[in-house]
Amino acid sequence: MNMKISKIISILILLIFCFTLNATDSLSIHKKHKKILTLTSAAFTISSYTLLYQLWYKNYPQDKFHCFNDNQEWLQMDKVGHAFTTYQLGKYTLNALSWSRCLDEKKKLTGCFSGLFYMAGVEVMDGFSKGWGFSWGDMGANLGGSGLCLLQELMWHEQRTQLKFSFRKTSFPNYRPELLGTKLGEQIIKDYNGQTYWMSFNLSSLLHLPKPFPSWLNLAMGYGADGMTGGSQNIEITDHEGKPLNFERKRQYYLSLDADLSKVKTKFNWLNNIFKAVNCLKFPFPSLELSEKKFKGNLF
Repeated sequence: MNMKISKIISILILLIFCFTLNATDSLSIHKKHKKILTLTSAAFTISSYTLLYQLWYKNYPQDKFHCFNDNQEWLQMDKVGHAFTTYQLGKYTLNALSWSRCLDEKKKLTGCFSGLFYMAGVEVMDGFSKGWGFSWGDMGANLGGSGLCLLQELMWHEQRTQLKFSFRKTSFPNYRPELLGTKLGEQIIKDYNGQTYWMSFNLSSLLHLPKPFPSWLNLAMGYGADGMTGGSQNIEITDHEGKPLNFERKRQYYLSLDADLSKVKTKFNWLNNIFKAVNCLKFPFPSLELSEKKFKGNLF
């Protein structure tokens, strides 16, 4: 591992570890819960930063810290991804604090903005990468995701509108595997053509709909993009016969239903916890897609 990046990751891990430890100390959590929260946070930070380095930074040269304006790249799919990430990290931190029976109004700020703090570390690593740089646009998106989480907690004490994610495998990594990923795990992170981000609205909570309306049923609006083989523009690509392939870069908008699995209660606590863990993923439902002023339907 590059020594500069290694030192940065080590410092960030230490800072987040101390941040988590300080938060748990100030909340007077039971010793067992405190240890679980602290160790889990440290393990997540170490493993995720290490994985991110292997996927994004390992094969690229390093430089002195600098800023980079990437607001026009990938049809802003990366920005929506940043908001999704900080939102989910904030939501899961709130769930962990609630599980520890220590969540109060003052600690909601700590929980909701844990994702912002974590992603700031990613931006610092970007800032030392020659191929990228520290992005204020990314930081703005990070703030938006954390803000959405906090606003709902302060207003309703629950997440009535959630950011969710779905992915479909595309053919674009075949043309640029070094950029869009060679394996499925890499493509889920790198191939923006296959990603869709959703705002999922819980109808029962927002509209105060009484039973028998299902409390788990959501209305979801999605955003995606397609035809991208480069950040700001496509590079020239040919097929196996040497003929140029011209992909059209386009935005995609979706309307669908969704399931809020956190509203589905069973008599098994382990199953309820699984439902909460996977609730960041959009539940497969048929959808309507608007792309280039054309409507079409998708089965899933």
